[in-house]
Amino acid sequence: MKPLVSIIMGSTSDLGVMRKSAEFLDETGIPFEINALSAHRVPDMVNEFAKNAAGRGIKVIIAGAGGAAHLPGVIAASTPLPVIGVPIKSSNSIEGIDSIFSILQMPSGIPVATMAVDGAKNAAIFALQILAVGDPEMMKKMIAFKSSLSGKIAKANEELKGVRFDNKTN
Repeated sequence: MKPLVSIIMGSTSDLGVMRKSAEFLDETGIPFEINALSAHRVPDMVNEFAKNAAGRGIKVIIAGAGGAAHLPGVIAASTPLPVIGVPIKSSNSIEGIDSIFSILQMPSGIPVATMAVDGAKNAAIFALQILAVGDPEMMKKMIAFKSSLSGKIAKANEELKGVRFDNKTN
């Protein structure tokens, strides 16, 4: 089985956040790989990865980074593939705000789709949406996932019926 999605993080300290991407892809049966690459510590390896990802069959890259968060942009500069950036609230970030700006403010021609701080699950959902555009089987998985969301809300409303307040009318 060859990976379709590549999950990249600046270091294994980001795994706590990026695990949510891996879990979603795993649950939906999407083959993926997961690696640590640092735009600052191993820039040549990052460039090599980015240049070769499409040729290896990767369709979407999810790149998480904290602090200066250059990893998603550096990858996007060297690949034709869509890159989804996950800003991470890390020990060297300013509540993740610096990471958001680093990923969000890309120059024209080098887009990176930017998720919320620590939004790794949404990154994986977005990756599935990208894959689903040209693949009917992936589209079925996306539709099934979206359908499951309505079930969660119906269950939540049933649970809320049991919550009591003096002035609650439902």
